[in-house]
Amino acid sequence: MSVISVGQAVVLGAVEGVTEFLPVSSTGHLKIVEGLMGIPVDDDAVVGFSAVIQVGAIAAVLVYFFKDIVRIVSAWGRGLRDREERYHHDYRFAWWVIYATIPIVAVGLAAKPLIEGPLASLWVVAGSLIVGSGVMWAADQMGRHKRGEDDTSFKDAMLVGSSQILALLFPGFSRSGATMSTALILDLDRVAATRLSFFLGIPALTGAGLYELKDALGAGVGVAPLAVGTVVSFVVAYASIAWLLKFVAKHSFNAFVIYRIVVGVLLFGLLGAGVLHS
Repeated sequence: MSVISVGQAVVLGAVEGVTEFLPVSSTGHLKIVEGLMGIPVDDDAVVGFSAVIQVGAIAAVLVYFFKDIVRIVSAWGRGLRDREERYHHDYRFAWWVIYATIPIVAVGLAAKPLIEGPLASLWVVAGSLIVGSGVMWAADQMGRHKRGEDDTSFKDAMLVGSSQILALLFPGFSRSGATMSTALILDLDRVAATRLSFFLGIPALTGAGLYELKDALGAGVGVAPLAVGTVVSFVVAYASIAWLLKFVAKHSFNAFVIYRIVVGVLLFGLLGAGVLHS
């Protein structure tokens, strides 16, 4: 008997798809919805399910940015063969994404018991939502938004990639929120910050999903819920990506900041009233 039904998988897949790339914390929203549906948020199978359906959202990124990814991977391949090609920005960018993924992989493996244990608490999610909102607001105000995607450097990629650790350790902080905020502090414009967040998320989230797949299946999640949740996540995430890129081109992140604070305060209230259990 699967700990997550197909119907619940549809709901969770939709939540994952909407929130994975918006700076509002997909992990936090998944844990809140899981709690409201009576699903144990710290169950190994549930944690694994959440990681696996992220692959659907990542697949949406691969499809949406297919031409960009082909261009970057092709440049990387040419650079491996031809020294002259190594001066191309796309070749260097491919290596930067690889290097920038190493910190989150190392911390994820080392801190796995904490991430799936005490740090999975909804109290942590609520606090991280609010604290992350402050960081995002400050970053949007501090950033001068003067640098585009072609102006990114190795330093930018490493700092933005390493900031994903905040979301890993504090679910609710938001991987997208952490990476976009860091990019804004480094003076990238909002569209460049958002696109960099997408590209850096591909290896980290794909790796996490594949790593957790065996635990999700072995711990009690059926193949059908996993498949349904992943497909729904893909479809909804694709639409979410298209909307977000259009939104950030003309708007600040203030709407997300306010939303996160409201959700964080509401979550504290639900936990305090006993409606949800951490």
